[in-house]
Amino acid sequence: MNFALILFILVLVTFVAWLGDRFMFRPRRQSAAREALAQFDASAGPAGISPDARAEEREALRGKLERQPIWLEYTAGLFPVIAVVFMLRSFVAEPFKIPSESMLPTLFVGDLILVNKYTYGVRLPVVNTKIIDVGSPERGDVMVFRYPRDPSIDYIKRVVALPGDRILISDGRLTINGTPVPLVSAGEFEDRRRLILYPQYSETLGSTPHKVLTELNKSSRIEPMDRFPYIDRCTYRTSGLECTVPAGHYFVMGDNRENSLDSRFWGFVPEQSIVGKAFFIWMNFGDFGRIGRFH
Repeated sequence: MNFALILFILVLVTFVAWLGDRFMFRPRRQSAAREALAQFDASAGPAGISPDARAEEREALRGKLERQPIWLEYTAGLFPVIAVVFMLRSFVAEPFKIPSESMLPTLFVGDLILVNKYTYGVRLPVVNTKIIDVGSPERGDVMVFRYPRDPSIDYIKRVVALPGDRILISDGRLTINGTPVPLVSAGEFEDRRRLILYPQYSETLGSTPHKVLTELNKSSRIEPMDRFPYIDRCTYRTSGLECTVPAGHYFVMGDNRENSLDSRFWGFVPEQSIVGKAFFIWMNFGDFGRIGRFH
């Protein structure tokens, strides 16, 4: 069961409790409190007690009688908070944690990122059905989506090709619709976790410049994991592959090209699997300097 579904269930449970308290339990408590306070006012009370002390005793009695029971405090009382969290997470921004090195050098393991939930359209939570069309992914976007082979898992990759695009990958180089994507050497990237230096290049997809790690002219055979949907749109070769992206689908790759399990192996991302556009690192407890926007 994913977190979105758990949160949705919590919203429903706390909302029902809130309704019950608002229209049934609270009126009962207030009615009982009025009767008890009327009896309190009618009684003379202990001899010698001051008016102020009497008023404090009356207020304490009222508070005790009108107080929510514990089970309502932790259901109806939490409904506004849970509802706000649910709305923000479902329609504004959702947090994710980067678990792997597939997006190096753009995103590091441990980066805590925010994903814009409305850039690609407003979607119903849990079922992920688009109800308002706002925009579509563009080449170069860093996109979070539900892994097509297991929708309970969220993946993050870069959008490389759009519906209808023809993409060729040969010896580590990209060609989109017959136009090679230029790579400019950007020195070396030091992987401090593994103490390894990788060749680093600057790449521009659409209007988005970013860095990638790849070894050019290195022949590495790409083979599909299985017969994914629309595999007939791809031709696998000894030096790479060529694909035509079907309508309503996207071809994605990690920036760490030699260490990324992506569309080259398991196929295209359908539009209905899109979660949102990643845009901001809000925390990395191992390196506070990582906080900020990224491309």
